Amino acid sequence: MARTPVLSTRVLLVCAAIGVATGIIGGIAGLLTPVVLIAAPWAYGLLLGSHVLPGIIAQEVLRRPMVALVTHLIAALVASAFNPAWALRFIGTALLFGAIQEGVAALTRYRAWGPWRFFISAAVIGVIVAVVVFFAAHLGTLPFWAQIAYLALSVLGPIGWTAVGLGVGTALSRAGVARR
Repeated sequence: MARTPVLSTRVLLVCAAIGVATGIIGGIAGLLTPVVLIAAPWAYGLLLGSHVLPGIIAQEVLRRPMVALVTHLIAALVASAFNPAWALRFIGTALLFGAIQEGVAALTRYRAWGPWRFFISAAVIGVIVAVVVFFAAHLGTLPFWAQIAYLALSVLGPIGWTAVGLGVGTALSRAGVARR
């Protein structure tokens, strides 16, 4: 008796399509990163927040285990083509963001797909990114207003991008991408 794979060919193809599209966005965000860090480092969290898109769209469209992680990894590989020197950063971000999104979904046993669940994972990602990047990039040297702006945008960035991802995922589902 043949066992049905967790991720069928159809599911993997949808993950790949979403991963390529969002990987291009991630690659563009990666190209803009040095400019933002020089011109407006306080806005970096908003740019980094775009990296939540692969998992959000994949989970909204497919509503299955592991699709966020797989789609994030595909997106990271595509983004790496834009800046190969940052390949490990893209992959690390993909693993972190995908694991958080999968973890929140797993806590609900992959049964709760309301927008609130996506926004919880976005808030968790935002807080982690805000704290880690704040210390790693020595943003404590910025003026106080810029530190506050950075922290706010780092938390709100993934939340805003999550809203965009949910909109895209809903539109793809309505278009028949996720026929069950």
